[in-house]
Amino acid sequence: MSVGLRQKEKVEAQKMKKKIVVDASALLAAIHNEKGGDFVKNRIDHCVISTVNWSEVLQKLERADANVSKIEKGLKALGLSIVDFTEDDAKNCASLWLPSKKLGLSLADRACLATGLRLKGDVITADRVWNDLDIILEIHLIR
Repeated sequence: MSVGLRQKEKVEAQKMKKKIVVDASALLAAIHNEKGGDFVKNRIDHCVISTVNWSEVLQKLERADANVSKIEKGLKALGLSIVDFTEDDAKNCASLWLPSKKLGLSLADRACLATGLRLKGDVITADRVWNDLDIILEIHLIR
């Protein structure tokens, strides 16, 4: 095996380990089998969600009278990780307010982006307006 080929394999392995921060909108699309949800399902074992966005998911599931406990256990069994929203995340979230104000991003939207910045991961969302952000993150729109 050549050195170049081994290096390519290492790069691919690193990409596979890279965490993907999932927004509530994208995770809910996966849960409800909506358009674009398969994109999330196919990557769920690499996905993380901040506690802020997880709270949004739980609230929307409660509102829909879903079996929250069963869904939570299933997602965690598939590899979804819930990560704390840190003090640094809070600062990044606040700093994103002005540049995202014209796009109407919510606190939870900015929390997801701030988590992505901290983890240096890609972000998955169903919110098309995120495509207009000028940010140093790879944003994947599911629809």
